Amino acid sequence: MAWIAISYIIATSIILDRDIIVNNIYLYSGMLPVTMVISSLLLNINGLYSIGRKRFAEIILSTFVANLCTLILVMALSFFFYESSYSRGVIALSAVLSTIMLILWRYFGWQLEQKLHSKRTVMLMGTAEECDHVYNRLRLQPQLNLKLKYICTEIETSDWRKAAEDIDVIILCPEMRHRYKVSVINYCHENGKTALLIPNTYEIFCTGAELDKIDDIPVLRPQSLYPSLEVRSLKRLLDIVLSGIGFICALPFMTVTAIAIKIFDPGPVLYSQIRTGRDGKEFRVYKFRTMKVDAEKYTGPMLAQENDPRITKLGKFLRTVRLDELPQIWNVVIGDMSLVGPRPERPFFVEQFTKEIPEYAYRHNVKPGITGMAQVYGKYNTTPFDKLVYDLMYIEKCGILMDLTIIIQTVKVLFTKSATEGAGIEQKPLNIEKYDIGKDIYGDF
Repeated sequence: MAWIAISYIIATSIILDRDIIVNNIYLYSGMLPVTMVISSLLLNINGLYSIGRKRFAEIILSTFVANLCTLILVMALSFFFYESSYSRGVIALSAVLSTIMLILWRYFGWQLEQKLHSKRTVMLMGTAEECDHVYNRLRLQPQLNLKLKYICTEIETSDWRKAAEDIDVIILCPEMRHRYKVSVINYCHENGKTALLIPNTYEIFCTGAELDKIDDIPVLRPQSLYPSLEVRSLKRLLDIVLSGIGFICALPFMTVTAIAIKIFDPGPVLYSQIRTGRDGKEFRVYKFRTMKVDAEKYTGPMLAQENDPRITKLGKFLRTVRLDELPQIWNVVIGDMSLVGPRPERPFFVEQFTKEIPEYAYRHNVKPGITGMAQVYGKYNTTPFDKLVYDLMYIEKCGILMDLTIIIQTVKVLFTKSATEGAGIEQKPLNIEKYDIGKDIYGDF
């Protein structure tokens, strides 16, 4: 808060003469608390009050996005509520100065937290396939200071308690049986260990459960994962207002994009596809074409791949900056989609995923969205099950505030390369024997 105030005062002093400041002291002092409140909210939404487990590049990006959104909102408010004599240059320079100051301040804070938080040892518990998946994600996050020491794939026959004496964190994978999870979590509470639980769908249902009773017997009532009429009505009202404004603002970008597609890759500008919407009803979604004409003529339906040969050179750029998604605003206007919700999938893949994960069908309890929790917290290459977890968590908590938060956080995703990568990450084979709980050997990512 202090750095935001200081940057505003410095910007005012640089741009304005002393006489102008004195004569308009109420005008300029009145904008300062507005700027501070908006900036603080956006810094909080972008997770900048807890930075110890983040990469510094992510902190820089989040700070930039938070201040960019602050600049846009404060600039808009200044036009609507303040006199035309108000200098917008003060707002712009203040945003630049606060971005620089906050990044420098957070750099020192981040360095301090990195030194205070020593490396913690980890034990993975689950099937070999699950442990391999978690291992390959964990090794890409060095800022977490987590070092794999043990892997336990046979909890029933192994002496995992003895191995757990030497570690700090136990990560429990989704397919572990419930009674084993209870045993491990109880052990962690009793012995000061940290337990990290990767949820399955049963645990998601229980997170929002309400306490009830039968006579004097306490019972938990899991939420239905189906938004109420009030929530759906408010979401639709938000969609109409924001999509209408968004469609008008996006029109120049859509025009330029359409012309570019015609110039660089002759063929249809728009690409439409049948997707599955709320309650399993199919609808036609519209996107700017990023693939070659008849890209799946000989291959059939395929998920996007890394370095996908079907994507055109212009298409790669459009996907990176998400311009290919702009026509979907029309889908929101006509009510097929919402601004926020699970991403709509093709019926071919819906049928396939539902056979593998029956709970996948719950995604269709709400309208699909242009963006969602899975897009903000996950990546383009996040597994269908992990995306499903995010989608179900969103359905359980969806509402106006949640939607606005996700919309703001989506701005950061637009600047994140990993959010647009194709399926698959560089896999490093996991040598389970090396991390066997019977061996006192530290692993190395």
